[in-house]
Amino acid sequence: MEEQPRGESSFLLSEQACALTAEVQAVFCAGAWAAVIILALAVVDSALRETELPGFTGNTQQLLAQAGATPRLQALCRRRNALVHLNPESPAITVDQQWLNRDQLEAEARQAVELMFEAFYWSPGT
Repeated sequence: MEEQPRGESSFLLSEQACALTAEVQAVFCAGAWAAVIILALAVVDSALRETELPGFTGNTQQLLAQAGATPRLQALCRRRNALVHLNPESPAITVDQQWLNRDQLEAEARQAVELMFEAFYWSPGT
């Protein structure tokens, strides 16, 4: 899944984020695009809490703001929240969208993975 070289330094990595990355790979291979989006942000959250802002106690939106996340990463957080927290008047995803908008959902999932790795490698070590 990771395509971009990240330089020649080592990186500070979160153990939990590493483990969740394996889950992202599994759901990506299964074509579970909404799950990719949800889990990708869980990786970001884990990585930032362990390597960038240890001890941070706010929610993920606050965490991203504190870490100086890009607007694209903040948009991923909003999309994930919409998928996880139901709005009965405007569902973030429907069964019809699951089947009829597969290409769009896959594109969103691919972008989520890209952003996940971007955040995963924020902390160059030595």
